[in-house]
Amino acid sequence: MPEHIRVTGSPTGVATVTLARPEKKNALSIALRDEVSDAFDALGRDPAVKVIVITGSGDVFSAGFDLKEFRDLADPEHARRLWASSDRFHHTVLSCPLPTIAAVNGPALAGGFDLAILCDLRIAATTASFAHPEIAFGDVVYGPLHELVGGALAREITLTGRTVAAAEALALHLVSAVVPPDELPAEVERWTERILQAPRELLVRTKQKIIRRSGSHPARTLDL
Repeated sequence: MPEHIRVTGSPTGVATVTLARPEKKNALSIALRDEVSDAFDALGRDPAVKVIVITGSGDVFSAGFDLKEFRDLADPEHARRLWASSDRFHHTVLSCPLPTIAAVNGPALAGGFDLAILCDLRIAATTASFAHPEIAFGDVVYGPLHELVGGALAREITLTGRTVAAAEALALHLVSAVVPPDELPAEVERWTERILQAPRELLVRTKQKIIRRSGSHPARTLDL
């Protein structure tokens, strides 16, 4: 059983993956990333699942990668495991065969911002915000954001690291809807109900078109 995420399903075909490290602001550790990748792989193969929702526990979507794990990069085996986990995580979410929705319940920072962007749709609480504070010390995932909002805005966000609040994210079409935190589950359900009108096989075909149209992404996280 996964230790760092919760996976729940519904009779209608919606599976929800919840990041479950609220005491660490849902930091994306190696173990958590691997559990998310395993869950997405399994759910993508499950004929009973039509939509995958990912959200955070507590009041933060995700604060990004677990920075404590970057202290041991001098250890070759640890470095290999860290980057292999990262590469798999990004590409598993990017290439998921089913529609994906990020229910952004709070700040989505650094790798948490990336996770939201890797999903097909984003529904945000008013408490959500998006930023790349890691520009001060590390690489930023650029390509998927560029694809979503275009070069001018993607460059501004990734080069400055400025915070985009929920209301601005809606105006920029970075998210599809913004609601008070207590209304987020119901709003996500409204969006999934629209998607669920289509048969699974049509959703898979549409998602294949989305993936093809987005082009090929580099295999390495640091090149995205």
